[in-house]
Formats: sequence, C-alpha cells, structure tokens
Amino acid sequence: MFTGIITGVGRIADSHALGSSLQHGRRLAIEAPPGYLDDVGLGDSIALNGACMTVTTLDLPARRFTIDISAESLARTTGLGEVGRRVNLEKALRAHDRLGGHIVSGHVDGIGTVSHFAMVGESWELRVLAPTALAKYLAYKGSITVNGVSLTVNRVDDRPDGCEFSINLIPHTVQNTTLGDLAAGSTVNLEIDTVARYVERMLSATPVTPKEPA
Repeated sequence: MFTGIITGVGRIADSHALGSSLQHGRRLAIEAPPGYLDDVGLGDSIALNGACMTVTTLDLPARRFTIDISAESLARTTGLGEVGRRVNLEKALRAHDRLGGHIVSGHVDGIGTVSHFAMVGESWELRVLAPTALAKYLAYKGSITVNGVSLTVNRVDDRPDGCEFSINLIPHTVQNTTLGDLAAGSTVNLEIDTVARYVERMLSATPVTPKEPA
C-alpha cells in the first residue's frame, strides 16, 4: 500500500533479460538517491512510477537495488524498460505514516498519453488522455495517480478517443518528481482511486436472490 507521495527519484541503471523469449521478464537495477536504501530490506515493496515491485537484491555502497519485472507487467506499464530513465520511487506505507496523498495500491490500471503540458502562472497544467475504460472512474476533484504521484483532477472531458483530464502541478511537484520530464506525447502509468473502484462494483453488481431451503 502507498500514498502517492514520492519519496525519491531514481534511475534505471541496468536491465537484463530473465530468459530468451518474449514470455520472460527483465531484471532491473535501480540507482537510488543517497541514504534512500538505509531502511530498506530484501523483500520490501517499492513503487516505481506507480508500479509496486519487490526488492530482490541490495547494494548499499552503490546505492542500488534490483527488481524482477514480468513480461506481463512490462506490457501493461510504461517507462520501466529504458536504461537511464528516471523513475519516481515510493516505499510502502507503514501503519504509523501520514496518509499525505490518497490510498494507492501500486497496480497500474492503464496507460495514458500526455496531450498538453505547459506553464500557467507559477504552476503547470498537465492534460492526459486516459483510455475510455477508465473514464467512469475519473471525476472533478477526484484523485488519480500519474506515474505514482497522487494528484487531484481539475477537469474531465469525455471524448470519442478517450477521457482527457486536467491536473495542476505546483513547482514543488515538478521539481521533486519525474513529471517535469513529460511532454506532449509522453505515456504515463495511471491508477484510479480505490474508492471509485469499489463504488463502481457496488453499483454494477447484480444482486443474487438466495434459494429457499428445500
């Protein structure tokens, strides 16, 4: 479990195939900021660009850890296959931590495409075109996770090719996450609000009438 509050920016330092076919995943080596791994152990969960991964090895002097990512996860996420790419990092939530963003599971629901990214005053406006299947989960002033960052939706526009939503990024967010690297055409990992997921299920489920005892 995560909150969508990024605690560090890392870099994909290396990538190795775990097998010879397309059904095999990859082992990624991630370079973390100084001191970031001091309280991390083997088996801990760290979200990379919003995707929950498991630490498989640690090299504290080199400030590196590795994760194994399956072919399925690579196919359903973006930004996790390119050596040199900067990635947002968040350690798993502890029971006594502040819930600064919103409840985030670290499971990517879809890939969006940046349609607009420009400065407005002191802040930045980011517009993302989400898949049509995610449109029912996006609402004005609702929460959305973009590349692991908890954000608030400012506008929603349903279109024939998807659902475009707009968010405002303050300078702190742009400077302390990888969202500042985005441009029109960039792809991003999206996770919908957990509450919206359960509400949709409750409204769409078909009631089952219990059978009378024989």
